[in-house]
Amino acid sequence: MAFTEADIPNLDGRIAVVTGANGGLGLATAKALAGAGAHVVMAARNQSKAASARDEILAADPDASLEVVELDLGSQESVKAAAARILAAHPVVDILVNNAGVMAMPEGRTVDGFETQFGVNHLGHWTLTSLLLPAVLRADAGRIVAVTSTARHQGRPVDLTDPHLDKGYDAWQAYGRSKLANFHFAIGLNRQLEAAGVTAIALSAHPGLTNSDLQSTTVAEGGGGFLGPFFHRLTGLVGMSTRDGARPQLRAAVDPGAKGGEYYAPRWGMNGPAVSRGYRDRNFDQAIADLWTMSTDLAGVELDVADALASLDG
Repeated sequence: MAFTEADIPNLDGRIAVVTGANGGLGLATAKALAGAGAHVVMAARNQSKAASARDEILAADPDASLEVVELDLGSQESVKAAAARILAAHPVVDILVNNAGVMAMPEGRTVDGFETQFGVNHLGHWTLTSLLLPAVLRADAGRIVAVTSTARHQGRPVDLTDPHLDKGYDAWQAYGRSKLANFHFAIGLNRQLEAAGVTAIALSAHPGLTNSDLQSTTVAEGGGGFLGPFFHRLTGLVGMSTRDGARPQLRAAVDPGAKGGEYYAPRWGMNGPAVSRGYRDRNFDQAIADLWTMSTDLAGVELDVADALASLDG
């Protein structure tokens, strides 16, 4: 049976943080979680769009519980400020959906000097997750969802000798690297959670071919070469709605039967109902270890479940 918004359990009293909730998949995710009773923290960079998104949800559901927090994933300072604001209001976070991202951007750097796509799609979420981890561990059964993409197959695991792709930049391969990092991140984090024996789990999801504002942003920024406009047109013609495309990450976030480390995606790859999809039983150990080393070195922030648990006792 296909998973829909009707299958989301009652989330009254739960706190959910959704990055990039000002549009596209993030807005669809926030709308569905709020509709099930969760208090949704809409973490977004563009505050004008975030306010409009909040108003859109409230217009359809006046009882929705929402707040907007400014979050620029391309700035570690902004990420830390957003995390501090969330923690001050919510010592317990039940759901964290790391949804926001950019795709096939022209070569660039974040304000901290990181390659843009890796900096926004992975490192920003790395730091946010690390800082919110104690709050997630306080939840009865916290969940962290990393949103990846089939484009991860175009990417390679991080190279510790070339963190910013100075040896050669390709917009789609850089995007693939960031999405592969999201995938490895969820697996590596869930391994730590399992080893610690906690109830929190980490999962990943991808939305398939969804007609969101991700493609239009790529084109507007001049990224992706000829493939940027191609995918923009293709998703406009045959892409799923953001409501349908958000269902894999929603299912990862709320399905009572979901298990740590699972990967949710459309049944037929690029479209279809949200299902748990297996992935090849490869040895990810080295890729995950390198990702943890690079992320810690670049962001200057460690992500360690044992340390987060110890902080709860302090």
